[in-house]
Amino acid sequence: MTSPVPYVCQWATPELAADLIAGRVTLADDANWALSGAHDRAEYIEWANHVCGMACLRMVLSHRDGDAPPLLELARRSLPYGAYVREGDRIKGLIYAPFVAFVREQFALEAEVQVGIEAQALPQLLAQRRYFMASVHPGIRWPEQTPPQRGGHLVLVTAAEAQSVTFHNPSGDRPQSRQQVTLPLGSFARFFAGRGIAIA
Repeated sequence: MTSPVPYVCQWATPELAADLIAGRVTLADDANWALSGAHDRAEYIEWANHVCGMACLRMVLSHRDGDAPPLLELARRSLPYGAYVREGDRIKGLIYAPFVAFVREQFALEAEVQVGIEAQALPQLLAQRRYFMASVHPGIRWPEQTPPQRGGHLVLVTAAEAQSVTFHNPSGDRPQSRQQVTLPLGSFARFFAGRGIAIA
């Protein structure tokens, strides 16, 4: 029996997720910021909303190796590859092709950018690859709602059957929207942008 994929939240305190999303607290209120690997609170505040992809990577590495570097250490190590780009005060990324080069060179992970993929193709993809970092709208934490668009956030798909997809969401706002979330394929498709990164 294969071991379950560990869950990683993109915020240092998963229990704050709902309040962060609702704007009742800010990243400055997260007392556990140092767990992220940030050098200081300011670095955590700058980066924590941008590291869903690094949370997915940390889950993969933890599953494979039993441990993994902290999120912001991973983000810093990815910068020379161009996985994130600064545009003034904005951070743009995760940028897929540089990320693939980063994980291949730094962690010997076999990864491949996937574009133009339908949700119905995920079961076949997951039969060939162990994980899929899928671009979805962050509103997937509320699957009964209709998102304004698709994409903008990464979740780690760990299984896909003919009728359902199972994933970890780095920004789930409660336990049932974070870990081992299983949605019908059609529901997942409403949030899925048809792109992501397959990892062997």
